[in-house]
Amino acid sequence: MQVILLERVAKLGQMGDVVDVKPGYARNYLLLQGKALTASKENIASFEAQKAQLEARNLETKQEAEALAERLDGQKFVVIRSASDGGNLYGSVTTRDAATVATENGFSIDRKQVLIRQPIKELGLHEVEVHLHPEVMVTILLNVARSVEEAELQESGKSIQELAAEEEAQAEFEVSQLFDDIGSAASDDDEGDAPARTGEATDGDDD
Repeated sequence: MQVILLERVAKLGQMGDVVDVKPGYARNYLLLQGKALTASKENIASFEAQKAQLEARNLETKQEAEALAERLDGQKFVVIRSASDGGNLYGSVTTRDAATVATENGFSIDRKQVLIRQPIKELGLHEVEVHLHPEVMVTILLNVARSVEEAELQESGKSIQELAAEEEAQAEFEVSQLFDDIGSAASDDDEGDAPARTGEATDGDDD
């Protein structure tokens, strides 16, 4: 199926290009999202008549997107989720979650602009793409944690696995210290008893 693009579409073409695409992709995405028109003679003629206006509108929205991109690119957002001790989430972080947390922090974006290339199903730091415009893309960082404190530790460079290992090591150290203290106390008691027994034996010899 041939369509004429009304804006740049990644890996497909630039505004004004007539391209061949699968009918389902055209109907369910390009036409539905207003990114293209069927490449009929009437639509091509209509596009040519409006080309200057469309290009001007595209430039305006691109400039707005670039202004937002300067503020948004590289931003970090904390997402609090329940997870197992091993760091696996009970569910996953979605594009809606990313858009919501960014909007709550003053960046108005839509979930349709968010692209999560790998499903986020565990705690940690995850990069997410935000496509503000067909020609403007930025990356944000989602810090997925069970608490704000855990998020701060993760941001310092420690993974949930490392944190768990440190807690386990600390617990083992405390247990070993406890046994050392008990052993030391028992040793002190034995040393304290020894002179008394020696004294008793000496007294017996004098008799």
